[in-house]
Amino acid sequence: MSSSQTKRPLSSAKTGPISGDIRVPGDKSISHRSLMFGGLAIGTTKVTGLLEGEDVLATADAMRKLGATVTRDEDGTWHVTGVGVGALREPDSVIDMGNAGTGIRLMAGIVATHPITTFFTGDASLCKRPMGRVADPLSKFGAQFITRDRGRPPMAVIGTDEAKPVTYTLPMASAQVKSAVMLAGLNTTGTTTVIEPKPSRDHTERMLRHFGVDVDVKVNDDGGRTVSLTGPVEMKAADIVVPTDPSSAAFPMVAALINPDSHVTIRDVCLNPLRTGLITTLIEMGGDITITNEREEAGETIGDLVVTGKNRLKGIVVPAERAPSMIDEYPVLAVAAAYAEGETRMCDLEELRVKESDRLAAVAAGLEANGVIHRIEGDDLIVTGGVVPGGGMVETHLDHRIAMSFLVLGLGAEKPVAVDDANPIATSFPNFEKLMGEMGAKFALHS
Repeated sequence: MSSSQTKRPLSSAKTGPISGDIRVPGDKSISHRSLMFGGLAIGTTKVTGLLEGEDVLATADAMRKLGATVTRDEDGTWHVTGVGVGALREPDSVIDMGNAGTGIRLMAGIVATHPITTFFTGDASLCKRPMGRVADPLSKFGAQFITRDRGRPPMAVIGTDEAKPVTYTLPMASAQVKSAVMLAGLNTTGTTTVIEPKPSRDHTERMLRHFGVDVDVKVNDDGGRTVSLTGPVEMKAADIVVPTDPSSAAFPMVAALINPDSHVTIRDVCLNPLRTGLITTLIEMGGDITITNEREEAGETIGDLVVTGKNRLKGIVVPAERAPSMIDEYPVLAVAAAYAEGETRMCDLEELRVKESDRLAAVAAGLEANGVIHRIEGDDLIVTGGVVPGGGMVETHLDHRIAMSFLVLGLGAEKPVAVDDANPIATSFPNFEKLMGEMGAKFALHS
């Protein structure tokens, strides 16, 4: 979303039971990767179920500028004809990644080991986010980076044609950083290795195998993982069916749990075990969630979620080690906690401070504006649940998940809850208002 776009304040009001049999948009992480990997493969990859949000469309445009052919049929099927690893062309203009943090960091890994110079920019939110976490390891391959102060975009990546393989230990659990290093290794002679202290999303490893790349994953004695691949590689086109996004499913799921007598079925959700932390947590809180029709698709586990609002949620302690599997879902978990009986402690949320916004601060401010008892202790967020007064205006900071989370908060609050701008929602869930409205959610433009 452009920072100059006119803001569109939106409010939500107490709804009562919601119901529906729905399919939320395609998974954002998998959608990004399907376009990138298709553009690096030899042949044409067919992608169905792609998330057509602004973030993913920015990645599609980026791959076109790097030489891939990316087209969309009228029925929503996408076709990506790749140029092959090592054959990307230098873009003739700046690549605008919009709000896509995943997009810009993974793209940096791809271009770092190609002998081209690439300029990246983004919206006001993206240009506040730190790129040093990928620039540092990618520089070890021989690439050069030029950014603004504190490693912020706009960013120039000067790729190398003499890449040296790297062994890199992640200082934090980050699928983005891990993936950036692995993607740089695709066009590097020798073995590139990433050591992660805690397991993070493994969509890159799974999808690379789907495209014919040999990726070795070992579980370390401390529970972390060592991931390695040997390049240069040749990737072969492989069709992708994108499952629906568990991070997007989180919003109707929580809406159903906080509104008694609700019943919602969410179809074809990605159930990768490194993405299901919120489901596990909500079940521990007493949420009635059943997984049905579980199956495998293109290396990923998918299934349907049946969610009912028949149980009052209860506060729990969410362990720190669960954070990598639900890092994007903490804002909406805080909403669930606001309605739960007792206290919910969410541990070790440092990573939230460097997302699309400082999500920890933004969530706390939104809870404060709506009368929810909470506190921050170090990097822990503690929420005391009960009746939610509502009535507040929440500043979204151009963050789609803050906007959607607090609109869900309003669906059970005593007074309507407003967000200052609903436009950012289009980055990941373009039909959020329509889909939720069809289930009974009450939204209105806020004046």
